[in-house]
Amino acid sequence: MGAKVEYKKTYKHIYLPKTTPVIIDVPMMPFFMISGTGDPNGDEFALETEALYSLSYAVKMSYKSKEVPEGYYEYTVFPLEGIWDLIDKSKPVQDKSNYKYTIMIRQPDFLTSNLFAQFLEQTKKKKPNPYLEKVLFGEMSDGLSCQVMQIGPYNNEQESFAKMESFCEESGYIRTCKTHREIYLSDPRKTEMHKLKTVLRFPVRQR
Repeated sequence: MGAKVEYKKTYKHIYLPKTTPVIIDVPMMPFFMISGTGDPNGDEFALETEALYSLSYAVKMSYKSKEVPEGYYEYTVFPLEGIWDLIDKSKPVQDKSNYKYTIMIRQPDFLTSNLFAQFLEQTKKKKPNPYLEKVLFGEMSDGLSCQVMQIGPYNNEQESFAKMESFCEESGYIRTCKTHREIYLSDPRKTEMHKLKTVLRFPVRQR
């Protein structure tokens, strides 16, 4: 199978930035994605996340099947990510019921649309979840972006964004929209809040 692909090593520049903001050009990548609205602390979000992970692990473990996907290589399942926006831009960011999001998990390069359809049907039978019906498979690129590693509670994100925007101003870049990406490197169920590691990223352009 060749060397194992581990995102924290193979793609370190994407997934392990420092706590000081940097500018990065993010390439096109394949993802499983689900879009939704509302408070991410609710049951719906939990089921959506579960659907993404069930499908992602079905792909990873396919090397044990009778028909191993062509081009399969050993890899670590990628972390959960989310692109976040507000439904009503006039409401404060603290109103979590006003959130609009697309959560996703990156997939290996050997995955095709036909394989996705096969894995989806298999997962529906083995691990039924109504939100599997919402999963889409496609490519996405953030392009030119500013990103930083935040260590601490999610509620402190506005401080990190302020630091990122200040860095951009000093470096000749402008944030192009208020949507942003989060990459969750810690499990909040098992990690103390002050130790949570989250990559924060937003799109930029040069002035």
